[in-house]
Amino acid sequence: MAKRADKSKMACNKPSRTSGGSKKFVVKACQNGKEKVIRFGDPNMTIKKDQPGRRKSFRARHKCDSNPPSKMTARYWSCKKW
Repeated sequence: MAKRADKSKMACNKPSRTSGGSKKFVVKACQNGKEKVIRFGDPNMTIKKDQPGRRKSFRARHKCDSNPPSKMTARYWSCKKW
């Protein structure tokens, strides 16, 4: 069984790998006095951001540049990784 992330022990806005579970990364997003634990990323896929074509497709598909998301969303953290 995967160990749950303890929100009180996590640093704000510092993504880290999860230990098992359904997502690859976990982050405690902090903005305007609000805190939220966000899990994102597919644990079965590798990140290939060093390949320009894949990077461009990912960023276009998630609208990373045209419509900047809030820090409290998984989309923000996925775009930041890529």
